[in-house]
Amino acid sequence: MPDMLARQRQTLILSRVREDGGVRVADLARDLGVSDMTVRRDLEILDNRGLIEKVHGGATALPGSALFEPGFAAKSGLQESEKEAIADAAFGLVVPGTAIGISAGTTTYALARRLVDVAGLTVVTNSVPVADVLHRAGRIDQTIILTGGVRTPSDALVGPFAVAALRTIHLDQVFMGVHGMDPRSGYTTPNVLEADTDRALIAAGRRLVVVADSSKWGVIGISSIARLDEADTLVTDSGLPAEARAIASDAVREVLIATDDGSLEDELDVASGPDADRADGMTIPGDAPADAEAPVESRR
Repeated sequence: MPDMLARQRQTLILSRVREDGGVRVADLARDLGVSDMTVRRDLEILDNRGLIEKVHGGATALPGSALFEPGFAAKSGLQESEKEAIADAAFGLVVPGTAIGISAGTTTYALARRLVDVAGLTVVTNSVPVADVLHRAGRIDQTIILTGGVRTPSDALVGPFAVAALRTIHLDQVFMGVHGMDPRSGYTTPNVLEADTDRALIAAGRRLVVVADSSKWGVIGISSIARLDEADTLVTDSGLPAEARAIASDAVREVLIATDDGSLEDELDVASGPDADRADGMTIPGDAPADAEAPVESRR
């Protein structure tokens, strides 16, 4: 029985570390009702297994791990100005009276805060914070649909229930936040179930907009969501290195670089030839005129 209790403690500690990004020995001892020495012993075991990193007075998560998934609150304090700039740029792509999908994440949450001013919008999301901020706005001309599912540390609802709901829905645009983006692995997440749900959300939309700050470049989660070239638009910030910009612009139809002052530093429309023209039934800022070419086939 003592061994089982130790394993339970260690599981709880590991969960706390992954959700919050770090823990303190004193806090764990108080919350678990054990001595500091017991907590240090548990941390030592988890550190030896390569699951956490012990530091003075506590432990931190391993950011390089493909399974590392900080909680929503922990992520909210990272790259705040970049996320706000990206959200401003992405907001310019939203058309009143359309149906859009919004995935979970702190950048998509920043976008959602701006959507309270958009008339006639229907929003489908698997993010509890996104649904909450729009619901609290109380606009009677907006419809907010929250999928069911199992809640993750990032406050996403994932799993079979979420996927089943999304398979019956058709959206004009999908705004997707990601854990990482990489030339080889594409857009990724540290949660396998969340990857399944995100793929279902992408499949429901005619246009995919990925919103991701520059710190996500080169980060690889355990599960891929989509290839880089599956995004119609990538909205990121000016911290993206030149080499990464070149790779992204080769893969993605449109790359928007947002700056802290709310302007676009660069707009890289990399598609050429007849395939560059879209006519999927929407009017999106930056798109070719609807009568410029024959309609292209949607992702569905």
